[in-house]
Order: sequence, then structure tokens, then C-alpha cells
Amino acid sequence: MSSDSTKPVSFRKIFVVAGLSWVFDAMDVGIISFIAAALIEEWHLTPQQAGWIGSINAIGMLIGAIVAGSLADRIGRNKVLMYTVLLFSVASGFSAMSTTLAIFLVFRFFIGLGLGGELPVASTLVSENVPAHKRGRMVVLLESFWAVGWILSAVIAYFIMPIWGWRSALIIGALPALLAIYMRWGLPDSPAFHKVDKQKSSIWRNMKSLWSPKYARATAMLWILWLFVMFSYHGMFLWLPSIMVMKGFGLIKSFGYVLLMTLTQLPGFFSAAWLVEKVGRKFVLITYLVCAAVSAFFFGTAETLPVLIMSGMALSFFYLGVTGTTYAYTTDHYDPEVRATGAGMANAAGRIGAILGPLVVGYMVAAKVPFTVIFSMFFIACALAALNVWILGKETRVRKPFFETVEMQAEEEKAKEKEVNYV
Repeated sequence: MSSDSTKPVSFRKIFVVAGLSWVFDAMDVGIISFIAAALIEEWHLTPQQAGWIGSINAIGMLIGAIVAGSLADRIGRNKVLMYTVLLFSVASGFSAMSTTLAIFLVFRFFIGLGLGGELPVASTLVSENVPAHKRGRMVVLLESFWAVGWILSAVIAYFIMPIWGWRSALIIGALPALLAIYMRWGLPDSPAFHKVDKQKSSIWRNMKSLWSPKYARATAMLWILWLFVMFSYHGMFLWLPSIMVMKGFGLIKSFGYVLLMTLTQLPGFFSAAWLVEKVGRKFVLITYLVCAAVSAFFFGTAETLPVLIMSGMALSFFYLGVTGTTYAYTTDHYDPEVRATGAGMANAAGRIGAILGPLVVGYMVAAKVPFTVIFSMFFIACALAALNVWILGKETRVRKPFFETVEMQAEEEKAKEKEVNYV
């Protein structure tokens, strides 16, 4: 078998392994939103304390994104990916034994370190193993694994937690450790990483280069985008089950409604994956952010169950399309020697928003601020994110060169002729 014939197999393996790590990442982030709702009842937490569960996780993710992104440009994407998955898996298993909120928050911090490090490195690894004209679609499709993880978390919350308790969900979250062990064998690093001159590269030099004239505008735009996107995502979705309970629904019934809303995340990802190569990343980001803003407003003002469910489903559909496109858009802006650093630092900027989102909502809920006001805040955040991309962003879609298409068709015809002659 020629080396060419093995390339698709290698990429499939990379894509599946990276995708599975995203499944377990999303499952952990998703399940904590349900666990928070359960702990409010079991440990009698205040809204402010519940807000810290999501925020301490985001603090770990901020540090993890900076460290892992920088290390991935020095020692390789695959090694860092393996270690980050292993870290959050082990921490998740130990967090199931927590008996107090303080102990639980310590483990949530270490889980966040692993989660924050894995996400930008996985998207970088996948983006560097596909042609430029397919990069956006494949990175968004990688993000679709996130929706699978969220759906699994909702399934676990609805079917398993009522029987076995919230600790069982965290034990299930420890399973990715097996994936980390599997990653040791045969998973290649990206060709782009092997071409980088490690002698001319350093963590500090890579970080400084993000604000060089070549990247400064893109870096500013991406950091602002990530800040607003993660502020809204973690503020809305980590509080979603608890908000449903506060709106008067029982705990289990609320989990069922959130599961229904979560199911629209997958078509949201798939639609964005198709559109980013058809109409471009910038157009998709702006359009989906505006639609997500409108959906958030209607969710906050909903007074009937049908409006609440429909607006929640629309919010999941458009907002997860936003997050998938954001990852693809980020990796497009940087060259291989600083790509993981750029993605990691943008992700870290987003984690500042992820820290603030759950905390702000927690304090607003404690102050009895109406949900209409809370979700109007998210409407404004999404609108500002869209405005930022419109003004500072550029289109990064790469069209497939015509000559490349002709060459591939000629190669396919030659291969067919060889097969006929052989027969």
C-alpha cells in the first residue's frame, strides 16, 4: 500500500480521536449544569455559590488554554492532547468523591485545566491535517461532537442521575482516560508542526508575535469575539436547567425539556459546517449570532411553555453553530508556527467571559433580576460579537483551486485506466 493510500486512514483516526475527546469534554461541561441544579437542592447552595461551580471551571480552562496552546507549538499537538484528556478524566473521577463545595471546586479547577487545554489543541490538530479548502468544514464538524456530548449529558441527567445520583455522572466522565491511553499508539502529529523550525520558536516569541502587525487586528477581533461568545454560552447554558426549575418546573421535568432543546445542537453544527465553505465563515458567524441574539430575547421573555421550548431549541441551534464556526475561524488566521498559541490565547480570552457569565447570572438571580433583563443582556452580548466580526473580521474561506480539481480528475482517470488494463 502506498503512502498516499494511508493518508485518509490517518486523518480519520485523528478526527475520531479528537472528536471523542470533544464528546467527553462536552459531556462534562453539560453534566455540570445538571449537577449544579441538583446540588442547589442537596447542599442548599445559594445562587452565588452555584455560579462559582461554572466559573471555577472556566478559570482552570483559561490557564489550561494558555499553557497547552503554547506547549503544543513546542512539543507537539498529540502529546499535549493526550495529557490534557488524561488530566480532566482523572480529576472528574475524583470529584465524584467530593463531600463539600470547597473540595468539589478544587477538582472542578483541575478538570478545567484539562478541558481548556484540549479544545484549542484538538481543533489545531484537525485543521492542520486537511487541505485549506476543507479546513473550516472539518473543524466545525469536529465541533459537532460537542453536541453529541451535550446530548449524552442530558440523557445521563434524565435517565441515570435520578436513580444513581449525581456522583454516577462524574464517574462516567472519567472514562476518557482510556482514550488518552489509546492516543499513545500510532496517532501522528500534524505535518505542519513537523515543518516548524523549533530552534527559531519559543513560547514567549510566539505570544509576542500574536500582536505583531501581521496578526494584531485578527488577534484583537478574535479575543473580543471569544469573550462575548463564551460569556453568553456559559452564562446561558450552564444555568439552563436551573432556570427551568426557577420557572416552576420540577427537576426531572426540567431535565427533559433541556434534553429536547439540546437535540437541535447537532443540526446547528451540521448547517454551519455546510455553510462555512459555501458562503464563508464571516457571513455564518454574523448571521448565526444575530439569530442567537433574537432567540435569547424570546427565551427570556417567554410566558408560555411552547414559546419557551421553541426559543430554547432555536437558541441551541444557532448558538452551537456559532461556537463551531468560531473555532474554524480562529485557526484560519494564524500560520502553523503560532497556530496553537493563537488558538489557545483566543480561547483563554473566551474563558474570561466564561468565568464572568455564570457568576453574573448567579448574582442577578440572587438579586431577583427578571429573566427578561438577564437574557436581554445576552441579546446585547451576541449583537456586539456580531458587530465586532462585521467591522474587524475578514473572510478566510479558501476556495479549491481550479487547477487542483483538474489534476485530481486526471489522476482518477489514470487510476481507472490502470485498473482496466490490469483486469
